[in-house]
Amino acid sequence: MVAADQYTPDMSLKGKLRRRLVRLVERRPAKVRLERAMVSFAFDDAPISAFDTAGKMLEQRGLRGTYFIAAGLAGQDSVMGRYGAREDVLAAAAAGHEIACHTYSHLDCGAADEATIRADLDRNDQALTDWGLPRTQTFAYPYGDVSHAAKRAINGRFGVSRGLHKDLIRTGADLNQAPAIGIEVPAGGVYAQRWLDYAVHAKAWVIFYTHDVVENPSPVGCTPRVFRELVDRARSRGCDIVTVAEGARRLGAVAG
Repeated sequence: MVAADQYTPDMSLKGKLRRRLVRLVERRPAKVRLERAMVSFAFDDAPISAFDTAGKMLEQRGLRGTYFIAAGLAGQDSVMGRYGAREDVLAAAAAGHEIACHTYSHLDCGAADEATIRADLDRNDQALTDWGLPRTQTFAYPYGDVSHAAKRAINGRFGVSRGLHKDLIRTGADLNQAPAIGIEVPAGGVYAQRWLDYAVHAKAWVIFYTHDVVENPSPVGCTPRVFRELVDRARSRGCDIVTVAEGARRLGAVAG
């Protein structure tokens, strides 16, 4: 289990070819017809600040986000701060946020075989069910790394499975490897606001993701000010702000 900010992708020729070619297989093209842009705010791994700071910001505005949870990380310490424990996840669910899947062990789905991926997904769903939560509807690949085996494992299981490559979700986007925009230091806030403007112009769906939300964030986190300004800009631009599961439902892309 390697922290997101310490992960190094396979930079071999084989790894580079895999990442390029995997976008061509097991595709599930989206059909996007929206009256206005749709925006989702997601938190990978879910450090405690994603609940206590960012989650509260959303709630104060009548909004909800999506927490991609790897139950095996729950309560552990990391460079992003302590990961949310069972009680934090349950409190977020009770407040109306979506609890989504991030594998159990934060598995590198680019390197694991299909059977291992399926088993880890099952283990995460079982852990969350044991906590009293419903089966997850959406998924984010840990580290954003994807393989053909991974796409076979998730195909038909989730309404949307999210990667890390940067783009909007519009007609033709692959819902088995959906794009997203990271809100990360040092310039993630400005970069994300540009993508928000693109989404408004295209009437597309954009998923923003981050990890910790603190004054001195990790390389994969952002500050409270950056997060707040992005949320408020999305509101001021008239976007529909929804969880990832609700976004999938509006596209007719429900989990199997």
